[in-house]
Amino acid sequence: MEPLEGIARADEHLGRAVPLPAAALPLGRWTEVFADGPGTVEVVWNLDDTRDGAPGRLALRVSLQPSVTQLADAAVEQLTIGGADAQRRSAPLAQAQPSLRPVTEVQWQDPGGLYLRLTAQGPWEAGTLLAVAASMSG
Repeated sequence: MEPLEGIARADEHLGRAVPLPAAALPLGRWTEVFADGPGTVEVVWNLDDTRDGAPGRLALRVSLQPSVTQLADAAVEQLTIGGADAQRRSAPLAQAQPSLRPVTEVQWQDPGGLYLRLTAQGPWEAGTLLAVAASMSG
């Protein structure tokens, strides 16, 4: 992945505005933006996980093409986000530090045709994570 200098460069790389969460996120420590090949960007929020039970990370992959899951061995739960079919997968990630486990991945296609993959690491409540995803599909 190639680092990008901010969200404007991500928009430029994608050829349109990168959808970002409108829902409030936990306190962030720093954000990173990357290009991952043609028509694909990733925004990573490294969160303040210094309090017990706080999630550690959130990554948003936005692409013009479907993304491959990072959790191929995990069970798939079918759901709906903003009227679109979506899938959620989760894995314990036992080898990671507590603020980065479990890992949960939500994938869907937004009404504008972009493929989104939201990967949350840490103790995210399912409703909170789905609200973040839905806030990008409005």
